[in-house]
Amino acid sequence: MLFGLETMGLEMRVLLVLAMAICLPSAAYAAEGTATFYTPPYVPSSCNGYQNDGVMIAAASDAIWGNRAACGRRYRVTCIGATNQGVPKPCKGTSVVVKIVDYCPPGCAGTIDLSQEAFAIIANPDAGKIKISYTQV
Repeated sequence: MLFGLETMGLEMRVLLVLAMAICLPSAAYAAEGTATFYTPPYVPSSCNGYQNDGVMIAAASDAIWGNRAACGRRYRVTCIGATNQGVPKPCKGTSVVVKIVDYCPPGCAGTIDLSQEAFAIIANPDAGKIKISYTQV
């Protein structure tokens, strides 16, 4: 007896199925962009000053910065392809979760500027810049 479906009218069951179909894809939505990386030192950062946030961190470009609203957000980042011919298959088939701790100013080469360590988990650093999918977690 799931939600009392046997007593629901056909119209209500159709609405329930439609609502589920509309909501489920949005939960799995991933944006696409590019990632680059930066090297230590990672402090000070725009979000946390001299606080050490470890190495699974990133800087946000204007695309997600939101006037510091991105500070502290965590994103799951996955390499999905190359952006140049230098390293045609840079992806390692893994994802990484990073915390936004810094700002990548205008002219930033990527949507997300990963720490060197985070970038190396998902892609060959020789690529320098990769195509990514990312979701807030």
